[in-house]
Amino acid sequence: MTDMQQDPRSKHDDGDFPAQEQSQPGLTGDMTPTPNHGESSYHGHGRLVGRRALITGGDSGIGRAVAIAFAREGADVAISYLPEEQADAQMTAGFVTDAGRKAVLLPGDIQDEQWNEHLVAETIAQLGGIDILVPNAAYQKDRDGVETMTTAEFDRVFRTNLYSPFWLTRAAVPHLAPGSSIIVSASIQGFQPSPALLDYAMTKAALVAFTKALAEELGPKGIRVNAVAPGPIWTPLIPATGWDEKVQKFGQGTPLGRSGQPAELGGAYVYLASEDASYTSGAVLPVTGGKGL
Repeated sequence: MTDMQQDPRSKHDDGDFPAQEQSQPGLTGDMTPTPNHGESSYHGHGRLVGRRALITGGDSGIGRAVAIAFAREGADVAISYLPEEQADAQMTAGFVTDAGRKAVLLPGDIQDEQWNEHLVAETIAQLGGIDILVPNAAYQKDRDGVETMTTAEFDRVFRTNLYSPFWLTRAAVPHLAPGSSIIVSASIQGFQPSPALLDYAMTKAALVAFTKALAEELGPKGIRVNAVAPGPIWTPLIPATGWDEKVQKFGQGTPLGRSGQPAELGGAYVYLASEDASYTSGAVLPVTGGKGL
């Protein structure tokens, strides 16, 4: 085995996580261990030079890893996040600017229809346009049965996970030139739903249909639409889900025997945004530790 080739079972092996729980939306600094977003490992190759990207949930987790990777590939990045995630967002922005790219911070709640329209307008105003849209932000909570789920919580999940990608896409499409890309954050939950994440899984399954239908609609305009379907990834969403002790064995049921790190997602989004994927549209790329979709 060469120095560059690593055993994927142990590349990011942290063993059992300590039991932990956070309130929503969850913050990186309160996690043990701290996730790896590719801060030290991701090296760009100029694949997105001159591109302008909008990433929702770009402050932490997968969104931060994507922002770091995009910036190191040459893209300017606008980051959407909740106001209470300001510290995480500022840290992500620092990695973007350290890569020599422009970072735009856009705090607000994507449950609001007008805010999504504002996000697209501000991205265009501050970056000079938009070439890559990544509807990534999501909300999930552990459920103990459908009979206990409230309509308010159901609405929160759907407005965050499903309505926002629709609103963002509707606002962005008139401004996307041929060669632009939309990359949706789906989930293995869209294919293998867990009862305790019923509402979350419903939104992720809908996003798969959204991706495939939209790829057919926008293909004649030269706009590619794809999705990434992560498996169990160590992000602030996990301790904020309400699992507490279940967190300790998080991801150990995958064929690779561990959870994934956000750093292991950045390359997937870069590929789908880049010219390397010029004939890839309507695809759902699984990054699941070996679990099939």
